[in-house]
Amino acid sequence: MSKSSWTDERIAVLSKLWGEGKTASQIADILGGVTRNAVIGKAHRLKLNKRASPIQTNRKQKANPQIDLPTNVTTGKGISLLELKERSCRWPNGDPKKESFNFCGLGAVPGLPYCAEHAAVAYQGSNKKFNLHIDPSIDEVDVEKIVGEQS
Repeated sequence: MSKSSWTDERIAVLSKLWGEGKTASQIADILGGVTRNAVIGKAHRLKLNKRASPIQTNRKQKANPQIDLPTNVTTGKGISLLELKERSCRWPNGDPKKESFNFCGLGAVPGLPYCAEHAAVAYQGSNKKFNLHIDPSIDEVDVEKIVGEQS
């Protein structure tokens, strides 16, 4: 497209249609002889008002699901980082920048870094199909077997 195709009349039509909320493709079709990208570029150079993308405005807003987190989650033993053992719950308590910061320290569920209570908070599914089920009969988890099954 040559520079001369943007006459004052065409710029006025572009500005009017842009203000009405027409898409760049619709404006290009109405003007004829220009592409959608040419319309977007000219609107940008004219510093026409920015607006939301039609794709974003057409999307339905998904409601944020309410997650019921337990309000009375235990803080556990309250042990320091140096006191953590292999089978200790690593749930953090408090602000890491403060001296009172500590970890739960209760017995961790085999194969997880948290005790059963904290694992239930940490491993919530994205939908109702997922439920964390901790089998109390399992003492150890064979990581090699799990990794091998995923391949």
